[in-house]
Amino acid sequence: MALAVGIVGLPNVGKSTLFNALSNAGAQSANYPFCTIDPNVGMVAVPDERMDALVKTVDPLKVVPTTVEFVDIAGLVKGASQGEGLGNQFLTHIRNVDAIVHVVRCFEDDNIIHVNNKVDPVSDAEIINTELLLRDIQSVEARLAKAKKNSKGGDKTEKQATTTCEKLLDAMGRGTAVRGVALDEADREVVHSLALLTAKPAMYAANVAEAQLAQGIKDPKVAALHELAQREGTEVVVISAAIEAEIAGLSEEERREFLEGIGAKEPGLARLIHRAYALLDLITYFTAGKQEVRAWTIRRGTMAPQAAGKIHTDFERGFIRAEVMQWSDLVNLRTEAAVKAKGLFRVEGKEYVVQDGDVMHFRFNV
Repeated sequence: MALAVGIVGLPNVGKSTLFNALSNAGAQSANYPFCTIDPNVGMVAVPDERMDALVKTVDPLKVVPTTVEFVDIAGLVKGASQGEGLGNQFLTHIRNVDAIVHVVRCFEDDNIIHVNNKVDPVSDAEIINTELLLRDIQSVEARLAKAKKNSKGGDKTEKQATTTCEKLLDAMGRGTAVRGVALDEADREVVHSLALLTAKPAMYAANVAEAQLAQGIKDPKVAALHELAQREGTEVVVISAAIEAEIAGLSEEERREFLEGIGAKEPGLARLIHRAYALLDLITYFTAGKQEVRAWTIRRGTMAPQAAGKIHTDFERGFIRAEVMQWSDLVNLRTEAAVKAKGLFRVEGKEYVVQDGDVMHFRFNV
């Protein structure tokens, strides 16, 4: 499932450093604005303790984790919606992703230039939010003008577009992102057609120095950003991009020792990846056998035939049934036969909604 998360923010806030840690792709990182112009793209494996446990239980020949695509988008600046700082190009890159991780600088460092010469996380976040909102206002105003013109002949689709666009402009004029506007099904169809930037799910990554990690959300700069996120109905993940980049190349044992040394239970990247995965409203099901243990990405609410179709279209077309057990039952009882003996092995039909953590085997006939 090619779903992409865009990493955005002002210049010099640590986006490319974070991207390098995420993907080990070697994206250029330097101490000047617009170091990144073309977006860097990296496929990142989603850490999953459930899969690790299944692998230890099954001991397969091959292991295939699920992934999320991260896109490192160049730094935006105030006026981007009017074309400042190559803004038109950068905003187009954001339009092409499915969700947004907004990196906000929360650390002081005189050796790293701040584009506005001060570290103010709330102000920085609001600059980006405003530019995305202004671009969306331009898009909706253009669509409204077209809808009003075309609805004069009684076109119901254009009348709906007029109603929706007026609703959106009213909310956006008060500073509300599209994702925060109450929409009915007809509204959502119009919004989907517009591919609006502030309709995308979003979260903040508070980039801190090592000394701030212990405080987490209690750090004054992070706390201010957290208050903003709460007002917007989103969340903040506290992370040190510099530390994550440092430990990304370590062995598993070295990484564990490093994390213990700074009092962390897991890399910040793992938390960020998990939250980005959830932001896209994705879940994971597994197939597990001696040949392969594989994680499959699907949208929450996907039914069994469509989940089977992720493996092969024939599985969906000729779907008969799904044989299902929970990953924890297989791990705890060690074998499929033991799961069956305990009555925890189920046979499900076409209406079954796949649950996060299901281990599945599909029967089909074409």
